[in-house]
Parts: sequence; C-alpha cells; structure tokens
Amino acid sequence: MKDLYVSALLDVYGSFLSEKQKALTEYYYNDDLSLSEIAENEGITRQGVNDLIKRAVTQLKGWEEKCGLCEKILKLKELAARVKEGDSGKTEEILDIIEDL
Repeated sequence: MKDLYVSALLDVYGSFLSEKQKALTEYYYNDDLSLSEIAENEGITRQGVNDLIKRAVTQLKGWEEKCGLCEKILKLKELAARVKEGDSGKTEEILDIIEDL
C-alpha cells in the first residue's frame, strides 16, 4: 500500500513542487498508477519517473520537517472528528493548535 502520508503532504505542500513533479507524484500516490504506467503516459523512462517522484517526496518531507503544517492539520481533523462525536474536552486542544499556527 502506498504511503497515505505522502498524499497528505501533497495536499499541503504540493503547490511548491514543479508542475511535472506534482503531477507525477499525484499520479503515483493519489491515482494509484504504477511507475510503468506513468512512464508510458508521459513518454519518459520508468527510472526517470522514479527519480522525479523520489526527489518530490524528499522535498515534501523536508518542508514538513521545517514547517510541521501537515501534522497540525491532520491533528486538527482528528480532534474535530472527536468533538463532533461529543468529546467537547478537545476544543481547548484545537484552539491551542490554531493559536500555534
């Protein structure tokens, strides 16, 4: 199974990638295309696709390491779901995260 965390990173930081990097990484992680399928569709080698995606993922993870926005957004979503389920004690934690942004 492909790393769903990379999909989340793409949602947050994808616009900072080149158009080609973003497109190929989305094909692989979001559209579940294989490296061979992407290579065939884009007219490049499988190795070229693999290298481009690896560089993109390294960049995404680097931005997350520096900014931490994706982790905070995922935590907010989790807490919001718990509040909707009636756990109103999580409201304070949500506000703390928002203030930290």
